[in-house]
Amino acid sequence: MSEPAIRREDNGSKGRYVLAGPDGAEAEVTFSKAGERLIIIDHTSVPDVFRGQGIGSKLVARAVEDARAAGIGITPLCPFARAQFERHPDWADVWKR
Repeated sequence: MSEPAIRREDNGSKGRYVLAGPDGAEAEVTFSKAGERLIIIDHTSVPDVFRGQGIGSKLVARAVEDARAAGIGITPLCPFARAQFERHPDWADVWKR
């Protein structure tokens, strides 16, 4: 059985990374754009149905992958996302403090 896909939704100045569960529950990382070269991760939400599966970490990691590919930086204001950045020194190239 394959893992559900994380999708990126971009709505102009805001967006989110989202993973939908089979019951319709959604885990998400939301972000705001601060110009052309920076996004700010401002919120992470993981419903109980996803707890213990590392879904929040996977969502933040996807944002990092996309930022690298686009050559932009990330400021993690969300406490969860910030903790993930602190655990991953290899993300320093996209972390804009």
